Amino acid sequence: MAIRHGFDSVGIAQATELTEEAKRLETWLNQERHGSMHYMENHFDLRIDPRKLVEGAQSVISLMVNYLPEKPIHPSGVKVARYAYGKDYHKVIRKKLKALVQEMRTSYGDFNARVFVDSGPVMEREWAKRSGLGWIGKNTLLLSKGKGSYFFLAEIICDLALRPDGPVKNYCGNCTKCIDACPTQAIVAPYEVDASKCISYLTIERKESIDASYQQHLDGWIFGCDICQEVCPINARSKPHQEEAFQAKTVIQQGKIEEWEEITREIFDEVFHDSPLKRRGYDKIKENLSYWKSNASDHPSI
Repeated sequence: MAIRHGFDSVGIAQATELTEEAKRLETWLNQERHGSMHYMENHFDLRIDPRKLVEGAQSVISLMVNYLPEKPIHPSGVKVARYAYGKDYHKVIRKKLKALVQEMRTSYGDFNARVFVDSGPVMEREWAKRSGLGWIGKNTLLLSKGKGSYFFLAEIICDLALRPDGPVKNYCGNCTKCIDACPTQAIVAPYEVDASKCISYLTIERKESIDASYQQHLDGWIFGCDICQEVCPINARSKPHQEEAFQAKTVIQQGKIEEWEEITREIFDEVFHDSPLKRRGYDKIKENLSYWKSNASDHPSI
């Protein structure tokens, strides 16, 4: 049923309190590794227990949607994280979720449910792990054997008593490629990320200007970063998505600095009105571009 609605994988976990995960989250917050993402501190009790988000919740249905493009941006160009190549995934996937829930109600009768797409106080990777969709890698992303990590995660929290799936084996082994490749050393230890050092955080979440010590490591990234995923062996067999909404916008795909420099506010608003880049806004995108230029005088234009 989920596959028919455009999801690539689905798994089920019993809705319960995330006791051990709560301890790790509390430690992470106390260490201030969330940077200026103060919203992570909010609704802690809801974040660790889905039964407080949905009355009578018994199951958490986790779903994956592939976003891997067929062709990445040229490595010496202006780079945007792959998940942001096309339209805003929140709207695209939420529509799929609502259609799926509607069909489920046709099959199971009426039931209480809420849907989430990287929204609300939901620990999505932990629920995906519990539902058997994959394991948490050393870069703290969900990894799926044979499928990789280029996936959006979504959840349906409901009061249906569904049969839960079990967790799967962690296949990271002794590999440390993600840790070794991170230019800002944001992966401070296996399975521990200091978000305040992450290029994705710096280029998307950080409100202040990026420190000079980090600017030199951006290497063309103006929105997000995929480095730890690019080097991950688990992604070697990942296949491109087939979702039309995630097809790359031309200026992103080409990655030409000249085109980015010439974009006016009006053109930016027109091109990216339905894109994740809209969240960062014209001024900050231009600011990130200026960092790359000031630290890449020896990079040829493409």
